[in-house]
Amino acid sequence: MDLTYTPEQENFRQEARQWLEANVPSEPLASFDTPEGFEAHRQWEHKLNSGGWAMVPWPVEYGGRGANLLEWLIFEEEYYRVGAPGRVNQNGIFLLGPTIMEYGSPEQKVRFLPKMASSEEVWAQGWSEPNAGSDMANIQATAIADGDAYVINGQKTWASRGAYAHWLFGMFRTDPESSRHHGLTFILVPLDTPGITVRPIEKINGKKAFAEVFFDNARVPLDNRLGEEGQGWSVAMATAGFERGLMLRSPSRFQNTARKLVELYRKTLAAGGFVDPALRDRVTRCWVEAEAYTLNTYQTVSRLMAGDKIGAEASLNKIFWSELDIRMHEAALSLLGARAELRPGAPGADGVDDWLDGFIFALAGPIYAGTNEIQRNIIAERILGMPRK
Repeated sequence: MDLTYTPEQENFRQEARQWLEANVPSEPLASFDTPEGFEAHRQWEHKLNSGGWAMVPWPVEYGGRGANLLEWLIFEEEYYRVGAPGRVNQNGIFLLGPTIMEYGSPEQKVRFLPKMASSEEVWAQGWSEPNAGSDMANIQATAIADGDAYVINGQKTWASRGAYAHWLFGMFRTDPESSRHHGLTFILVPLDTPGITVRPIEKINGKKAFAEVFFDNARVPLDNRLGEEGQGWSVAMATAGFERGLMLRSPSRFQNTARKLVELYRKTLAAGGFVDPALRDRVTRCWVEAEAYTLNTYQTVSRLMAGDKIGAEASLNKIFWSELDIRMHEAALSLLGARAELRPGAPGADGVDDWLDGFIFALAGPIYAGTNEIQRNIIAERILGMPRK
């Protein structure tokens, strides 16, 4: 792993920096968990796409820039440095997009990827069911072939971005006699299909980030299958690898949070507030761990560019960044003291920023993308070679 940037990479950084500084909205956009914020973020994604920055590692013909993974990391550093908006279509561009690259037909790549890059079509993730959360092998929703279509029945819940999305990707049981991870098929579902009902789920802050989706004899073309019928588990595990490993949570996200945490610590000291030395050590540790995660990601990218693949070690990544995110936000709330409970616009809330919202969201990190308990099982069995119970 060489941490020295080439002249070409430095030029790429300057090009990205200049474009972002000239185009990032001057004021923060409304939350994309609101109707107006969702549309505002889609417009931002459209602008990113028009500049060729929507998903830089993708091939140009699919809406990308043809950049390599190191250049993607550089772009992410610049993206977070200027405080650019969150990516409303992250389920699509970071999870489903790479999966279509690997398993999709040429026709599917042409059909879905460009509209995904521009966020003309925003995607929801539809894996969890009322009785199949982290245990995805317990999926019960069925998709039975009938002529040129699958007839889908059942329910998905906690569909991320489901309240406003246009499409959903998920696993369905195409062999009703099968069990566990057998007989599952990965299907792309337009949410305006007759027979589909979307019911938004409100978070504790009243915003609609999720939805439960009901299927009542909804007909979806067979051509919307991704990969082979009955091989959905393999396709989904590739998607989960992208979610847990490299793409969904770039190191710049956590470096940015660590920088903000250090700034908060310095402001607290400058204001004459007492800071327990133990809290100082916690802040320092958070910064160090964010840098360690960055270096580990660069090492992973170097391996991938040399022809290697991400394997079960993606579970190590997922545990590390999800628990680091909580520790950083807990340290910030400790620095803020009682003021941490104030909303940003409340009297006396200057400097509180969005630490509380960030903490509440961070608590979900050890749950989504497969609970950390599941990830520890994967590490024990597939990396350490420990026996099952």
